[in-house]
Amino acid sequence: MSAPTTRIGVVVITRNRRERLLHTLDRLTALPERPTIVVVDNASRDGTAAAVRRRHPEVLLGRLRRNLGAVARNLGAARLGTPYVAFSDDDSWWHPGALAAAESIFDGHPRLGLLAAATEVGRHAESDPLDRLLAASPLGTDPDLPGPSVLGFLACASVVRRSAFLGVGGFHRLLHFGGEETLLALDLAAAGWGVAHCPEVVSHHEPAAEPRPGRVARLRRNELLTCWLRRPWPHVLRESRELVRAAGGDRQAARALLSAAPRLPAAVLGRRRLPAEVERALALLGGGGELHGDGSEPPGERSELLRERSELLGECDEVPGNRSELLGDDGELPGNSRELHGDNGELPGNRRELSEDRSTTE
Repeated sequence: MSAPTTRIGVVVITRNRRERLLHTLDRLTALPERPTIVVVDNASRDGTAAAVRRRHPEVLLGRLRRNLGAVARNLGAARLGTPYVAFSDDDSWWHPGALAAAESIFDGHPRLGLLAAATEVGRHAESDPLDRLLAASPLGTDPDLPGPSVLGFLACASVVRRSAFLGVGGFHRLLHFGGEETLLALDLAAAGWGVAHCPEVVSHHEPAAEPRPGRVARLRRNELLTCWLRRPWPHVLRESRELVRAAGGDRQAARALLSAAPRLPAAVLGRRRLPAEVERALALLGGGGELHGDGSEPPGERSELLRERSELLGECDEVPGNRSELLGDDGELPGNSRELHGDNGELPGNRRELSEDRSTTE
């Protein structure tokens, strides 16, 4: 592989989707920018690591001993030495030239902490419905940012300033997966960094039409946990009451509540109020900021958007069959507040969590 021509590295996280990952790496390694690529394997059991070694020996490979969810992105970003980091999942990649465009945008906007790209979905490259919400953000465009300010994004269509991302602790361990973007966007904004939508930077997402057990419940759980971690107590109580009421007749809400309950003590310990200006931005967005953090749509539009995205992505939410699927993290709850809290100065899931494959890193 020739030397990189960009100062953006790419972090790809994966778990038990070997063939899809290999297809994604074929795309990423063919990019004209030739970025440095780090794959972080969330404890796969399908031979992922060996397959990557054989087909893409130039890729840096890290293997986790257990599934850390979105925190795996933190470890990948920490391992890179590039000033900017683009995230991909094992079913997404970047268009040729997109990373070069992102690098230029970051260079010209020193307050930009995260760039939310446009996303094309599937073989027909349809626009992700989330893009139109980001583009229509009521927060407007600050003079020192390259596009409309947002408080949400799609993780696999985002590029971050590495120092800003690691400085706020990256993705929070408590959430694992499912709408984890919202909390990161809030933390970046609270630290003074800009989060902006730049549709000229384009990613491609090609999800498999396969069940995603418990996804709806995890999204609702993480909305509540994000609220407990950062929002004022009156808002916390209101959102909690609403979920409790919904749980009486909504199985997904009941599952969300059951999964959130054991995490609430850690959420209280990790609680940190947002600055007034970020709360004002949330109020402009409708108060919630959910649905990957944007929240600019009224509730009716939100339901329609969820339906539209599910159809486009081919998602099917099945009833979780066991405690592991319900919790969404192999059934393991994080053990204590230090382990749960991702902004204590040390990256959660530190070096001891990451088993490096020396044959691919040296």
